[in-house]
Amino acid sequence: MSRVTIPRMFRPRTVVAAVALLGVVTACSNTQEPSQQDNQQSTAQSPAPELERYYQQSLDWEGCASYATTPRAEKLFDTEGLECARLTVPLDYDEPDGETAEIGVLRRPASDEQARVGSLVSNPGGPGASGMTSTAARVSKIEGTELGEKFDMVGFDPRGVGASTPRVKCLTDEEKDAARLNSEAITSDAAVDRIEKENRRYAEKCAERSGEKLLANVGTDSVARDMDVLRAALGDEELTYLGYSYGTRLGAEYASRFPERVRAMVLDGAMAPGNWDRAEMNLRQAAGFQQAFDAFAQWCARQRRCALGGDPDRAVERYHEITRPLIGSPASTVFEGRELSYADAEIGFVQALYSKRYWQPLNTGLSRLANGDGSVMLQLADLYHGRAKDGSYSNIMAVYTAVTCVDADRIGGREDYREFNRKYRRAAPFTDNGHPVSSARDACAFWPVPETGDKPEPRPEKLPETLVISTTGDPATPYENGRRLADALGGGLLTYEGEGHTVFLHGNDCVNEAGTRYLVDLKLPEQDKRCSA
Repeated sequence: MSRVTIPRMFRPRTVVAAVALLGVVTACSNTQEPSQQDNQQSTAQSPAPELERYYQQSLDWEGCASYATTPRAEKLFDTEGLECARLTVPLDYDEPDGETAEIGVLRRPASDEQARVGSLVSNPGGPGASGMTSTAARVSKIEGTELGEKFDMVGFDPRGVGASTPRVKCLTDEEKDAARLNSEAITSDAAVDRIEKENRRYAEKCAERSGEKLLANVGTDSVARDMDVLRAALGDEELTYLGYSYGTRLGAEYASRFPERVRAMVLDGAMAPGNWDRAEMNLRQAAGFQQAFDAFAQWCARQRRCALGGDPDRAVERYHEITRPLIGSPASTVFEGRELSYADAEIGFVQALYSKRYWQPLNTGLSRLANGDGSVMLQLADLYHGRAKDGSYSNIMAVYTAVTCVDADRIGGREDYREFNRKYRRAAPFTDNGHPVSSARDACAFWPVPETGDKPEPRPEKLPETLVISTTGDPATPYENGRRLADALGGGLLTYEGEGHTVFLHGNDCVNEAGTRYLVDLKLPEQDKRCSA
């Protein structure tokens, strides 16, 4: 899942999960040539000699209970038929004899061994989301289906995430709660200096608690290399892969480095290929979320009671009337010791825009907020931030920042940030807090390790056909991204006409059938095929 970036603090989104919101029940399933070593790995039948010991390892499968790092994972990993293991990889691929990392892997074996095709490795996005948890949650959806019968469903926690070690660590749970309450208008020179000092300290804490070695090697390029080691350890000659949102960037990276080791790829909710300009990526996403805001306002206006009123043209104004008073004055909630800040109200709203299934709880949450109760909006924000009911957090936000800071081109100085924030507001007017735009730089400006330099281009002439799925009303990864990615990979494009972020295996029969036929038979849907809600 790709996360939205909201100026002031660059905030990730968490795994979309089933949630009960105060009686409102809903559910929902961010140019250089490849290195010589990668060329050798992608064209040869065996890995580089210094990596052979990693490629030749076998996985020792066991129960999954000890792999759980969140309350949700603990519950899901108790599902019958799941097994887990740890994969050893170099922490730094340029130092294969140095420190190592352990990658948590989960699988649900194919139910029909005679018909088994191989492993279907998946990544739910983020960066920072747990592939182990998302795969465990998907088991019930694929039970009795052709995919469940013919594929081992495999999810892994990318390096730094969840059950993988070492883990990215930046803030304690208490520090995260405190940071979320900080909603000030950062416009004065003193405020800008203060927030930059906080962001610098955040970067320092990440380095102190994670280690600079991990931060320097947590990017997409390293995870793609881990995926090839995983492919070999699973016993697959070629990789069959399902990637959602940021997982499409990970899939494209793998395809660029190891094109001849790809069997099939479904990439749903595409990030644009070859675009590592962080400001441009976020501005495209801002426009996507404004489109989703407008779609929600249209839907809301047709309801019996709409928190934003009956005129969609005034929805942004009404939204500001409800949320702007929170700046410096958080709303009370039913949760002891917790309040709703302006920042959390905004991020809770964004969380709900990812799926139409959250629109009714969002309407309820805004209505209650207008009457002084921020409880539902706080729950939506908790989903985004990965906060469990017991107050513990997953490390998705820390990983998101760590990967973003080494993957993407950084924005620049204060005036660059001011201009970015100005453009962001124009692209997404609902994010305007009513104060002058800020010039404060975020944590990436102070990150202790440099950006990753090696960013290979796709080589479609060496790739088998891939399938990209793109949704016309996707707020996080705009539809055009999918067309661009399909063209870059020389693959096929399946269009879903609807709202929401990602769609495969989320209940649409048309999309599910097309994706299944491709994964099983390697047959792309007909050109320009479209599915609808």
